Amino acid sequence: MAPARKIRVLIVDDSAVVRRYASEALATDPDIEVVGTAEDPYVARDRLKELSPDVLTLDLEMPRMDGLTFLRLLMENRPMPVIVMSSLTQRGSDYTLEALRLGAVDFLGKPGSFNSFGDLGPQLIAKVKAAAAAKVRALRPDALQPQRPASPRQTVPAAIHYHNPRSIILLGASTGGTEALRDVLTHLPGNLPGIAIVQHIPGTFSKAFADRLNSLCTLEVREAVDGDRIAPGLALIAPGGFHMMLQWSADHYRVRITGGPPVWHQRPAVDLLFKSAVDCGAAPYAVAGILTGMGKDGAEGLLRLREKGAKTFAQDEASCVVYGMPKAAWDCGAAQFQLPLEKVAPHLVARFESSHHADSHAATTTP
Repeated sequence: MAPARKIRVLIVDDSAVVRRYASEALATDPDIEVVGTAEDPYVARDRLKELSPDVLTLDLEMPRMDGLTFLRLLMENRPMPVIVMSSLTQRGSDYTLEALRLGAVDFLGKPGSFNSFGDLGPQLIAKVKAAAAAKVRALRPDALQPQRPASPRQTVPAAIHYHNPRSIILLGASTGGTEALRDVLTHLPGNLPGIAIVQHIPGTFSKAFADRLNSLCTLEVREAVDGDRIAPGLALIAPGGFHMMLQWSADHYRVRITGGPPVWHQRPAVDLLFKSAVDCGAAPYAVAGILTGMGKDGAEGLLRLREKGAKTFAQDEASCVVYGMPKAAWDCGAAQFQLPLEKVAPHLVARFESSHHADSHAATTTP
């Protein structure tokens, strides 16, 4: 039996130190081969033709041509899995989110000190393997257009009061999830029950991610703060590096932001959010779903939610960047439906349009 083909990686970064450390980190995995490096996009263009890598890691701030311009040209002419390696700054966060919009599969924040680069090795290896299995599509024409801010928010319509105070939407995502969530949230009205979201994301990027979504959505989107109240027309995103869980408090939900060990190698973890929703009695009133991502995080929690009465779904394979987390949820019976990404927002709206009358008569007592 022939040995499995190694994942071929090209590292593009103007820093010789980063190129060396990234190469050494990836070399520790027998399934990965660094086939070359490049110090700028022009050299990278030639190496792409010569080496035909499977995955490319890309710095965004480089001489001669910036990484975003190179990425746009690459996704227009030779779409392939790209992992962005970005500085842990506000500008780095903004550039990274733009790179994801242009088609990058995933990202990794560079440490402030190269002495800590070794800690990123396992993350980089995992991201390269996920990227190699990702579905990459040619750049969509609308991605070349500037993103338009949402219309000015209006007062939430009175119809929102038909929803049971216990009604809630729960979403989890990982690789490819930043763009999947953008697609879903920008198509939701501002009169749905509150939304709690866990996206696997580093702490330095989660606020920028929430702020960008807030500028694009009709509903309000914020990075969650410990004690925040879940309210209609509001989506709270777990801060990177912390778990987010739900509590029921008299007549509303609040979020608890905590530390603690990673779950499924992740912090925040989708499973902890979902299981906390079960524990505080939210399941019969919840719609919960898992979007694109690598691994199994969320499947156990989603199954518990479904067993306790929640309406559950998973994104379908065809529309996922990585069909890992949704597959785990589907295979274990946690998801009642598989939905293409473009159907997720209409599904959420329909769920609450069809149930708000019943919800208005449902019990709201603490379990």
